[in-house]
Amino acid sequence: MNLRKLILSILGVLLIIAAFYGAGLIVKNKNKPRPRPNKVVKTVFVDTVQNGTVPIVISANGNLVAKRRMELYAEVQGVFRRGNKLFKAGQEYGSGETLINIDASEYYASVQSSKSSLYNLITSIMPDLRLDYPEIFPKWDAYLRSFDINKRTPPLPEMTSEKEKFFVSGRGVLTNYYNVKNQEQRLSKYIITAPYKGVLTEALVTEGTLIRSGQKLGEYINIGVYELEVAVSKTYSDLLKIGESVELVNLEGTETYTGKVSRINGRVDQASQTITAYIEVRNTSLKEGMYLEANLNAKEETDAIEIDRGLLLENEQIFVVRDSVLDVINVKPVYFSSERVVLKEVPNGTTIINKPVAGAYVGMLVKVYGENGTVTKSNDIE
Repeated sequence: MNLRKLILSILGVLLIIAAFYGAGLIVKNKNKPRPRPNKVVKTVFVDTVQNGTVPIVISANGNLVAKRRMELYAEVQGVFRRGNKLFKAGQEYGSGETLINIDASEYYASVQSSKSSLYNLITSIMPDLRLDYPEIFPKWDAYLRSFDINKRTPPLPEMTSEKEKFFVSGRGVLTNYYNVKNQEQRLSKYIITAPYKGVLTEALVTEGTLIRSGQKLGEYINIGVYELEVAVSKTYSDLLKIGESVELVNLEGTETYTGKVSRINGRVDQASQTITAYIEVRNTSLKEGMYLEANLNAKEETDAIEIDRGLLLENEQIFVVRDSVLDVINVKPVYFSSERVVLKEVPNGTTIINKPVAGAYVGMLVKVYGENGTVTKSNDIE
């Protein structure tokens, strides 16, 4: 029994000694200084400010529309006859070529009948003219001889006296003549010709279709001459001038075209407070509906610089570098584009960063790219 107590006492003492030893180790480790992390100094790219004249280029975009276009409508009724070219979208026509030929055989016969009636009427008054008005008989006789029923009716001889007018009008010659001319005018509407070289962009009828009066037949445009309608802020509307050259770029940025301002709308859109300008561009490779971006030279801003929009802070400040430390200065933005901003009130010689720095803050220690033997990158901003 005494042996057992002795063993328990020894174990208790050992546990106490171990506890004290462990506590000492813990205290010792806690008092050790923590290793300091290595301070990272970020490298920044800078520019030295040199104020100059910055052209204000307004970017606008839109879709091309043919400057000359024609919607084709039927004014008469008949069957669409086959022509030399198929009436299909994309078909090109030269100036004066037939676009649509409507069967006019029945109406043509009616016109020929009216011409014959006019010819017979004039022939019937010739004996009276010979007897009562021998001085005017020769010119009417010459008119009859020149009358060709298969050609357009020639103008009536000029009537020089009141007696002649009364005589001719009393016999119904004038009424018949103008009826014939009216029918001839309507007959010409059975054939629609191209007023200029162009292409058919829409075809709503096919050969053999019965066309009705007032029916839309298609659309025809002039190729090579287009207009781009763009909306420009009213702030710069008074700076645009008709005839000013404009650079146009396609959506992919692979092709550049040169246009000119052809018209400027005189009304400001109340909703968007913009004014519409029309840019004319001539190029055979262009197509109607193409999307183009226009760069209009509106004005020039003096004593200013241009930087990336990402460098401008929300409170109209930018980062500068002073003795390897970041700081901010107040600036005055005067124009924003999609990617750039024009600033004023930036002192010459100021060192500004020209690429955004992640996590930048005032007082941040930085290293300027180009120091310690590296070639310094410095571009004057104009």
